[in-house]
Amino acid sequence: MVNFNNTASSMYAQDLDNCVNSISLLGHKLTFILEGDIGNGKSATRFMLAEKHPKHRVFYCDATNKDVGDLQLPKFIELDADGQFVRFIANEELGLHVDGPVIIMIDEFGKANKSVQNALLCLMYERKMGGYDLHPESIVYGTTNLGAEGVGDLLQPHARNRFCVITVKKWTNEQWMEWAIRNNCDPQIILFAKEHPEIFDSFTDVENPEDNEYIYHPKVQRRAFVTPRSLENASHILKVRDQLGPDVTVANLIGCVGERAATDLKAQFSLSDQLVPLDEIKNNPKSAKVPTNAAAICLMMYRTLSNIDRSWMDSWMDYMDRLPTEAHGMFVNGVYSDKFDKKRQQAVVTNKKFTDFTMANNYLRATDKKSAGV
Repeated sequence: MVNFNNTASSMYAQDLDNCVNSISLLGHKLTFILEGDIGNGKSATRFMLAEKHPKHRVFYCDATNKDVGDLQLPKFIELDADGQFVRFIANEELGLHVDGPVIIMIDEFGKANKSVQNALLCLMYERKMGGYDLHPESIVYGTTNLGAEGVGDLLQPHARNRFCVITVKKWTNEQWMEWAIRNNCDPQIILFAKEHPEIFDSFTDVENPEDNEYIYHPKVQRRAFVTPRSLENASHILKVRDQLGPDVTVANLIGCVGERAATDLKAQFSLSDQLVPLDEIKNNPKSAKVPTNAAAICLMMYRTLSNIDRSWMDSWMDYMDRLPTEAHGMFVNGVYSDKFDKKRQQAVVTNKKFTDFTMANNYLRATDKKSAGV
């Protein structure tokens, strides 16, 4: 197996934000291929690009389920002064029928049949196919898994030379936790990510698969394993665990994130008993129960960051005042994170009790100090 840690590609691997920024700036001139671990969010970059380019229409093409005949077909026979010719019409997923700029993601390009890869090269390199040209501001890019993962990804040299291939860095647990809070993932899965940063390791950093039983490793056959994608799926399961019951919940988690992660999550569920219902905090903030377990307090802070809104900010501030200082820092730093939901952030930072609290406890950021004349 190739040791990626000894290559420049590994040393300069980029996170998804930097990859999206490169595609956003250069994707109308260069064709990027994002190469990285299974379930690491490569396919979701099209949504990130859509936010940066609201005037572009987004098209998704899964290259693994295509044959050459799926890309374009003869439309009809045309006559001109020199005789007959066939005009081809392209698959709608390729966006060639749109007059304005588009974003086209060719997903799993490395797993496509060689003939499909060859047929797509003109579109991906020259931005044209079958007599149709894309708008000059259009962005075309692709994704593929690491070849060392052993899941069938291969870029031919003549094809690879037309692309700019970026190695995508795996998420850290802090990065994923920020995303999970912003997207209202279950607090249990966020706490699990905090307590187990090793679930975000890449197999390229783990020579012996027994050293990390959570993750995918090409040397062993694991029916399920932890990735950022499967963690999100596990969140959906955890949100309805009361209706599923404990045994069904664990069975579903085993099928989603694997046996090791599922059994660890089962052991963590006891913390839920210490959580105070949100309605109790909203209605009785000065008398509601306060958890004594540090992990349970973390769980409560993640839940609050994922759900806070303007309607119960005053109640939350009254309740938070009864929590340990470490909890205060978790909440304030979470709110001030660049990745925190902007609508929730606005609801918090414009609350008078919150601003009075941050000033009294020296939680002001540099920009806040300047505006306050400090």
